Amino acid sequence: MLDSLKEKVVSIIEQKSDVTSCLQRICELLKKEVYYYDWVGFYFRNGEKEELKLGPYAGEPTDHTIIPFGKGICGQVALSNQNFVVPDVTAQDNYIACSITVKAEIVIPLFVNGENIGQIDIDSNTPDPFTKDDERFLEFVTAEVAKIL
Repeated sequence: MLDSLKEKVVSIIEQKSDVTSCLQRICELLKKEVYYYDWVGFYFRNGEKEELKLGPYAGEPTDHTIIPFGKGICGQVALSNQNFVVPDVTAQDNYIACSITVKAEIVIPLFVNGENIGQIDIDSNTPDPFTKDDERFLEFVTAEVAKIL
């Protein structure tokens, strides 16, 4: 299923529309096509500040529009530059709850010229749904997105 979405992601990026609408369409595509992707969004470094700012997303609105580096899963990825897969959010001490329905989260950093400039963040209401295939697919997505940033 995920591999079949790669072509659609590339197609969105190749349409050469503005970056924000491109990212928005990717979020909507992933949320619609992957049943356990209940919230899909991008966070980006907020200028020179040590914080992330919410970019385009698909899913329920969130109060977490600014996340300090180190706080929550997204904030940890901003510092570690590593993928972070959380099979059970209740087992994480440094988790920022966006919704009581969220059971799992995956965050993949987005690099441009070797620098971590943001990430894709996905919440799932399904316990432990993410596999290595999700990681590889989302790494593909962030690499494609990096081409237009």
